[in-house]
Amino acid sequence: MSAQRMMRELRGVSAGAAVRRLRLAASLIALAVPLSGCGTGALWDKFFAKDDTFVDEPADKLYNEGLYLMNQRKDSKAASKKFEEVDRQHPYSDWARKSLLMSAYAYYNAGDYDNCIGSATRYVTLHPGSPDAAYAQYLIAASHYDQIPDVTRDQGRTEKAIAALEEVVRKYPTSEYAVSAKAKLEGARDQLAGREMNVGRYYMEKRDYTAAINRFKTVVTQYQTTRHVEEALARLTEAYMAIGIVSEAQTAAAVLGHNFPDSRWYKDAYNLVKSGGVEPSENTGSYISKAFKKLGLG
Repeated sequence: MSAQRMMRELRGVSAGAAVRRLRLAASLIALAVPLSGCGTGALWDKFFAKDDTFVDEPADKLYNEGLYLMNQRKDSKAASKKFEEVDRQHPYSDWARKSLLMSAYAYYNAGDYDNCIGSATRYVTLHPGSPDAAYAQYLIAASHYDQIPDVTRDQGRTEKAIAALEEVVRKYPTSEYAVSAKAKLEGARDQLAGREMNVGRYYMEKRDYTAAINRFKTVVTQYQTTRHVEEALARLTEAYMAIGIVSEAQTAAAVLGHNFPDSRWYKDAYNLVKSGGVEPSENTGSYISKAFKKLGLG
C-alpha cells in the first residue's frame, strides 16, 4: 500500500472516531433531559423553591391563645411559649411588648423563676418608661423572694430579693407594687436577722461570746425592726455579762426594757443584770443606744 493511501485511511479512521464521539455525547445529553424531569429535577426544584411551610400567625391571635392557655387551661408553661412566639414573629409590634410582660408573668405562675427574671429584666431594659415597668421590676423581686431558703442555708438569694425589692420602692414609690415590696422587704430582712441569730446561738453554746456578740450586734444595728431584735438584746445582755462588760449588758437590758417593756426577753435580761448586783442603765454613747435613737426608738 502506498504511503499516500495509508494516510488517507488513517484520516478516515480519525474522522469516524470523532463522529462516533459526537454521537455518544449527543445521546448522553438526550438521556439527561428526561432524567431532569424525574428525580434530579425534583431535587433542583426543592433546592430553589421557596419554603412555604412556615407562615407567620397574626400577633393578636398568638397573644389571645396565650391568654386562653393561661386563664382557661391553667397551662402557664404553654402560655409562656405562645407569648414568646409573638415576640419572635412580630418583634417590633406593640403586641410584642405586651407579650414580653405576659411571658414573665406566665413563667412566674409556673414557678419558673429564672425565666421570669430573664423576661422581666428584658422588659425593663427595653421599655423603662412603660407604665408596666414597675410590675416587671416587681416580678423580678418576687421571683427572688419566693426562692428565699430557710435560715440554716446561704442567704444569697435573700440579699438579691432585698436589692430587687428596694429597686421597686426607689424607682416606683407611688406604684401599687411599692406597698407590697415594702412588706416583702420586712420579711426578707427578718430572714437575714434570723440567720444571724441562728449563728449567734451556735457561738453562745460554744461559749465563744465575742463571735456571738458580733452576730447579735448585726441584728441590733441593721435589723432593729425585725421580730428578732428583742432576743438579740437579751442575748447581748447575757454575752456581755459573761465576759464582764457590765455597762454594755446594762445598756442592752435598758434599751430592751424601754422599747419592749412587756417582752419575756426583757424579764430574762432584767433578772440577769440584777443577779450581777446592778440595774438596767442606758449608756447613750453605746452603739446599742445609738442604733435605736437613729430610728427614733431610743
